[in-house]
Amino acid sequence: MKKIITILLSIFLYISCTDSAVVLPRSVGAFNKVTVVVKNSIWTGKVGDEIRTSFGELLVGLPQPERTLSVGHVAPNGFSSMMRSNRNILIVEINDKQSYIKTKNKYSSPQTIIYVSAKNKEELISVLRKNMKDIIKTFKDSDIRVLQNVFTKKRVNDTLYKTLKKLNISLTIPQEFKTVDDTGEFLWLRQHLSGGIARGAGNNNILVYSLPLNEKTRTAQNIISMRDAIGEKYIPGSKEGMYMITEAAYTPLTVTTEILGNKAFETRGKWEVKNDFMAGPFLNYAIIDEKKNRLLVIEGFTYAPSVNKREFVFELEAIAKSLKIN
Repeated sequence: MKKIITILLSIFLYISCTDSAVVLPRSVGAFNKVTVVVKNSIWTGKVGDEIRTSFGELLVGLPQPERTLSVGHVAPNGFSSMMRSNRNILIVEINDKQSYIKTKNKYSSPQTIIYVSAKNKEELISVLRKNMKDIIKTFKDSDIRVLQNVFTKKRVNDTLYKTLKKLNISLTIPQEFKTVDDTGEFLWLRQHLSGGIARGAGNNNILVYSLPLNEKTRTAQNIISMRDAIGEKYIPGSKEGMYMITEAAYTPLTVTTEILGNKAFETRGKWEVKNDFMAGPFLNYAIIDEKKNRLLVIEGFTYAPSVNKREFVFELEAIAKSLKIN
């Protein structure tokens, strides 16, 4: 009898083990950073130059020069179990087949790995150039989702905001953001950057509002004049006659994109306070919502003097892209 029980227990344990999913270790790594796995002889040549130049392109709208993606390099023989837990990995190699492959959660979770291979160095450069926009977008989109998951765990109840309720939208807003203004027409939230590299007066800000959809608001050329009008009305400086405007000495970059199936404009640039010395980067999404006949605007702007601001703007981007129109 004991023998039968032992056999049955063994069968049960075997079935349980084979049916259970493999639990991957949690991935590690800073946001906007990619580990590049490639031989030293390739990394120090033109292929490495291509990767470093593309990832090192300067971001638009930041006061200090900051790269699109930070890069760490490791040779294949150094790609150990510890290195394999990194969240964003680009593996580049020469073999007998040209390929461009993306995979998720191979060694850890969440994780994105992109494989690029070709028969020689010249072909590698060609494959990288052909797919570089997609490579960068894939890593950045992956990090956006990871950051949004972090924010979800500590999000506020956004139904408490009159403006979001009236606009019938929702956003994943971390609890660190406090209300500056919520009129029902205009929402201004602020996070004081009291710790880390931006101590003191540093802050991250979110603005949400809508404008009637018409010939003016449908046009990308009017984004700046519209945001300046909002700044004059709602975002005052420390003294009378001071308010937030778009920095005149820097031309913002506006590109057409799509958000939730709607045509939208993404604008990156610098803001300043008229007649004052405060300034910083902003990221503005203007969404043409045909169904509700409105231009829906979500903007983030950062004030963090004397420090790099890429990660702060990236957090604002993650919040803006969490938008849901109910």
